[in-house]
Amino acid sequence: MPSELEELVEFLHSPQPMIRNIALQHLVGYSTSPQNTIFLSDNCRPIKDLKIIARDSPKIAKDALTILANMTEFVKIRTMLAEDLGFLEFVVTSITKPDEPNADLFCILLANIAKDNAISNIFKLKAGKNQSEQLKSDKILDQLMDCFVKGAEKKLNKHATFDYLAFVFADISRLPEGRKYFVTEQEYDGVVPLSKILVFTEYNNAVRRAGVASTIKNSLFELSEHIPLLDKDRVNILPYLLLPLAGPEELSEEEMFELPEELQLLPHDKQRDADHEILRVHVESLVLLGSTRYGRDFMRNSGVYPVVRELHLAIENDDVREICERFVQLIMADEPGETPANQRLQITEVAAEEEEVTALEAL
Repeated sequence: MPSELEELVEFLHSPQPMIRNIALQHLVGYSTSPQNTIFLSDNCRPIKDLKIIARDSPKIAKDALTILANMTEFVKIRTMLAEDLGFLEFVVTSITKPDEPNADLFCILLANIAKDNAISNIFKLKAGKNQSEQLKSDKILDQLMDCFVKGAEKKLNKHATFDYLAFVFADISRLPEGRKYFVTEQEYDGVVPLSKILVFTEYNNAVRRAGVASTIKNSLFELSEHIPLLDKDRVNILPYLLLPLAGPEELSEEEMFELPEELQLLPHDKQRDADHEILRVHVESLVLLGSTRYGRDFMRNSGVYPVVRELHLAIENDDVREICERFVQLIMADEPGETPANQRLQITEVAAEEEEVTALEAL
């Protein structure tokens, strides 16, 4: 005979809404318990039922979305959801609805789904008619980007902060098409998407900071874009990588004036990011920028070394210290055929030479 839990899950398939809703309310807690495999029964039919219930009224959908988000710990569920173009489109369009009560829950679900490589299906989706005057583009990623940037602190939707879109961007940027999107100027506003999220490297929300840090790092694997990304009159990425790394330590006057302007007048009580993982990712981004001769020379002329040196001295985390040491080895190494004294003046306007650097192998 089926257990009470098995019978409860069966009720998700009931044609009677009241029975489905009662069952749903009792099942939410099981989605984070060892018994959550009950949702995988009968070839994942409960998951299929939940996908349907998620389209119900916001109050009812909330429990269904919560279970689906929790169940994405299973790879097969992530893949199932990511490969369902209809459901993926439903999730994305729900996020962009201006008054969607469950928008943040949809963001969490999408962030979990995005861990699967099948999230590449998001590039196949076409946005419907814009539901908000704030969303000017008809492209899915543009709309998600605008929700993230314009919707911080519930400025776009009174029910949502869109913070977890940072993790969506981080995973999308793992894919070649995603990386290309973040470093390419978009037609609808003439702006490089990556430049819109740089301000969040020092934001007061750890989810945003972590997701943005990973998005920046992944985007920097587009080596051919390093020159415009470093250009002070274009994206100007370097200050936004250095600010989270900088602390209250005093630098010499010479070192101070070599820094980007954004770091020259920091307050004496300036605190670096407290999250060691975020610090590590930002230094990895510096290592990636050092994968071209142009990038190495640019950073030598921009006072990056003292910032990393002080970070290494101040932080006792082994992972952070190790990546700092790798960066220093990269930036302080002699360039082939040149003396160190001549290495500081090699910033030119020619295209960056793409080089493979062994320091990247363990990233």
